Amino acid sequence: MKIYSWNVNGIRAVQKKGLLEPFMSKHKPDVLCIQETKAQPEQVAEEMEALFPEYEQYWHSAEKKGYSSTVIFTKHSPIDVVNGLPEDIKAKYKLSDSYGDTTKEGRVITAEFEPFYISTVYTPNAKDDLSRIPMRQQWDPAYLEYMDRLQKEKPVIFCGDFNVAHNEIDLARPKP
Repeated sequence: MKIYSWNVNGIRAVQKKGLLEPFMSKHKPDVLCIQETKAQPEQVAEEMEALFPEYEQYWHSAEKKGYSSTVIFTKHSPIDVVNGLPEDIKAKYKLSDSYGDTTKEGRVITAEFEPFYISTVYTPNAKDDLSRIPMRQQWDPAYLEYMDRLQKEKPVIFCGDFNVAHNEIDLARPKP
């Protein structure tokens, strides 16, 4: 099974630039996990279905339009799909701050297949001034607890944008 993960930084922009179709044609993923779609399903799902009819789509969009969000495209029907973190984990950790409530930003989607789970995540950024570190100190253990819980049932493949670039050189477009 071929599984790919891609932070597109806006699925509509990627599609407008003509990048998604060649990627899908070349790699033919069984599962494609996309982060930072910045879209609601009603904005693009119909077009995606027409372009890629062999894929089922599972979206977890932010309440705030044009922000964050994740999607899984799969050729294989999952047993179940869960958006976000479990309620007990959300209650245990402080997952909101002055920037917003990360549990309403479409940051996690998990699909269960017969042999394993696939979870894709768009982890909140700590910000250049590290002002979001306190929230990240809650987010990271919350997501890890969820993955550990799933791992007790069957293997877990988790992928995504973990927002861990330590230096400018680690960024897609570093500042000079």
